Amino acid sequence: MNYKKIVSAASVFATGLVLSGSPAQAAFTFSSNVSGTYDSAGNLDSTRDIFLNSVTLDNGKTVDQFALVKSAQIIHNDVWNGGNSGAASSDRGDNASGSSKELATNANVATSLGNRNLNNIIDTEDSGSFKMNLLFEQAVSSLFLWERGMNSDLSIQGLDSNGSVIGNILRLDRLTQTDAKYSIDTTEIGAAQTVGSWGVNLSDLGLTGSFFGVQVSANASHNGADFKLMGGSAEAAPEPFTIGGTLVGLALGYRLKKKQQSKVDA
Repeated sequence: MNYKKIVSAASVFATGLVLSGSPAQAAFTFSSNVSGTYDSAGNLDSTRDIFLNSVTLDNGKTVDQFALVKSAQIIHNDVWNGGNSGAASSDRGDNASGSSKELATNANVATSLGNRNLNNIIDTEDSGSFKMNLLFEQAVSSLFLWERGMNSDLSIQGLDSNGSVIGNILRLDRLTQTDAKYSIDTTEIGAAQTVGSWGVNLSDLGLTGSFFGVQVSANASHNGADFKLMGGSAEAAPEPFTIGGTLVGLALGYRLKKKQQSKVDA
């Protein structure tokens, strides 16, 4: 493809970005590298502790450093009155260590999310509604999330160092989850369920710099997200639209060069 054709394609791409506003950006994907208890056939025990060792990104890079949740503030959580009432609660594998609490407190939530045990999660009832702020040990530039069942959405938004929301709300769609290749069986369910994952970077959240926490929320339309999350660095998340950005840069540079040349010719 010659330079003019590249510029032409870039012009179309740039025009599309302008007309569409902020382009929809899919969360990045990754594979989860875990360890736990295996049976003689090599099957991972879904009821016991399952620890995250690292994740492998699509580009082959392995990430093994994560920022864990250090504190939680429950803003709203439907009241639990027994049975399947209420919304978010602390949950763990049937035979796993960790917290299991229907009437979850801030401390319970932080305990469930503040470790690498992927069999410690927040369980949400299908029709429940909740909103909570989660702060990390340090500033982060990406997120790794897991959802038991691969059948629910989750809404998230970044938090600054003061715990105030920044950027935009991102609703993570259940249909965009990647199979994490392991299952968990927790106290809230009767049998093991497959776990899915999402990766989120700065641009997904409408941010250009690091953030210190995340506000997570869901209502009945989300269908009860059962989740775990951890923070990562900027290097742990591939930024989207690298090719697109290059094409747009070529187009703008070419147009500027033509304009300058026109002035000289005049």
